[in-house]
Amino acid sequence: MEAKQTVFVNEFTNGILDPNGEMLGPVQDGGYIVANTAPGCWGPMITPCIRGGHEVTKPVFVEGAEVGDAIAIKIKSIRVTSIATSSGNDKPMEGRFVGDPFVAVKCPECGTMYPETKIEGIGQEAIRCANCGADVTPFVFANGYTMAFDSNKKVGITLHKEAAEHIAQQGRYYMATPDNSVQNPIVTFAPHDLVGTVARLRPFLGQLGTTPARPFPDSHNAGDFGQFLVDAPHEYGITKEQLEDRTDGHMDINRVREGAVLICPVKVPGGGVYLGDMHAMQGDGEIAGHTTDVAGIVTLQVKVIKGLTIEGPILLPVEEDLPYLAKPITKKEKEIALDLAQTWGVKKLEESLPISFIGTGANLNEATENGLQRAANVLGISVPEVMNRATITGAIEIGRHPGVVTVTFLCPVRYLDNIGLTTLIRDQYRDSLE
Repeated sequence: MEAKQTVFVNEFTNGILDPNGEMLGPVQDGGYIVANTAPGCWGPMITPCIRGGHEVTKPVFVEGAEVGDAIAIKIKSIRVTSIATSSGNDKPMEGRFVGDPFVAVKCPECGTMYPETKIEGIGQEAIRCANCGADVTPFVFANGYTMAFDSNKKVGITLHKEAAEHIAQQGRYYMATPDNSVQNPIVTFAPHDLVGTVARLRPFLGQLGTTPARPFPDSHNAGDFGQFLVDAPHEYGITKEQLEDRTDGHMDINRVREGAVLICPVKVPGGGVYLGDMHAMQGDGEIAGHTTDVAGIVTLQVKVIKGLTIEGPILLPVEEDLPYLAKPITKKEKEIALDLAQTWGVKKLEESLPISFIGTGANLNEATENGLQRAANVLGISVPEVMNRATITGAIEIGRHPGVVTVTFLCPVRYLDNIGLTTLIRDQYRDSLE
């Protein structure tokens, strides 16, 4: 098919990222993807026919992207369309799944796997098996809330029981669920443990990336949640070695927001760019396990980087989100440094630019080790050098607890020249470099 300048996406997977599945597009190298995303986490989590814990967009084939390349994804815009949502801590319901409540749901009465469901009323017992009528939700709230947003999507407030129950009666409307989404709206549960809490909106994508080299449940396409797939008793179980086929598209890093650039590995022909799990706001770590899942409209621009082989994503955050020590060196700072160099006889100073490597693992220690090693491998330097640079010109920051981090530092331009990223990074931080 002829590649298109813009590909519009309003179709979703069944929760499985399958390299053998259908892709949309192709989109031109340098072209745009415009998507209406479905809420992630809670809605899919109470919809057993969705097999991955999320409901992400069908992947898009990018023209010219071959295995061993990378794709730079520029987030041009993110707009929340939901009027309200619900979220909170999860509590799995024993007897309603095989090994993993995100992936393999089973009706506790008739035993149907991945059952279709119907909504009867509101509350945490409203999700019923379409076959036998049993309460089939694999999750309920340990502590939950319903939040409504102002019309300009600047702030949200958590609602009392009566307001939450009003929203629950018209769940798809208030969540602005996309037409082709099959998820049950989580506002149906009408949680209201927090009332009157005010929160700022800063939307971002919890899921953004490329298709893994083997079928993965979408919420488990990461080094931490992916651990649950190792030797799992359901059909999507894998070995520890096969976990390396992931692409870490599920990061929940709040810096993956409008204006950022995410560089993703290509592990299948065409890359297969997908997105979803938009959140209205989230503090570092997503310590509650979940945050405010919303629908929204996203515009991305994609660019193939030939020959850049990476194991996981590289992030170029907006400058505001960079750690203080990793912000580009200013002209004034350079002048001071040159004077200091002359005093001490240092003949040449490094020219450097910010870069952030994503690391994932079973816990934060393993994720940090993974991020350090990925940086060393891509740049062709030692892990101890990365550690030193991240310590004095950057930071290790938590993306998601239990095991997603960013390893950010000022990287010498000579290293970036070797991997072909200098121009892309200069463009990202041009305002502060001029």
